[in-house]
Amino acid sequence: MPRNYSRKTDRQDWDKTSMEKAIEAVKNNEMGWLLASKVFNVPQSTLRRHALKQNKVLAPTTKGLGRYRSVFTYEMERELVEHIKLLETRLFGFTRKEVLELAYQFADVNNIPHNFNNEKKMAGKEWLAGFRRRHPDISLRKPEATSAARAQAFNKPQVALFFNTYQDIIQSNNISPHRLYNVDESALSTVQRPQKVFATTGRKQVGALTSAEKG
Repeated sequence: MPRNYSRKTDRQDWDKTSMEKAIEAVKNNEMGWLLASKVFNVPQSTLRRHALKQNKVLAPTTKGLGRYRSVFTYEMERELVEHIKLLETRLFGFTRKEVLELAYQFADVNNIPHNFNNEKKMAGKEWLAGFRRRHPDISLRKPEATSAARAQAFNKPQVALFFNTYQDIIQSNNISPHRLYNVDESALSTVQRPQKVFATTGRKQVGALTSAEKG
């Protein structure tokens, strides 16, 4: 299937919410098939088929054209998204390859039928492209290398201790604000550069755990 497929028909352009309301109205005997299809602007034959659960492939109110079907449901993909977000906040973000491997493992463990590559044990690039389009709240970002020492030391008690000590030194030595200077690192590094990882879209700071940092 082409990655940037453009539809050439207006089939199934009905709204999912409208279909749900139409099915509910028919089941509650509030309207007949014809009236419900006109009120909620959904095809009568499609409404009848979905309401009576006559579609052997798709669940009620679910759209689907052609022989291609999504491997995961929307709820399953949201589980993957939240898992990716969670581990990124723990400085263990997923690269492209790791997301493809994760999708394969998720389908394999849960016995979900798929057309992924069993040799490489990975999902395909087309699946990843569709996955990113369906979930724009994650994006590929370049993380900042964060050492294990900093990750362990960066917690509320340690940060509070630093600022309390900092304040005591300034007050005890009567240091005025114009005597405070900001000094950056020397930018000399022997640390590997982390690969791009998936993170929450709009997140200002993205990190990746490394053995050490530049200095």
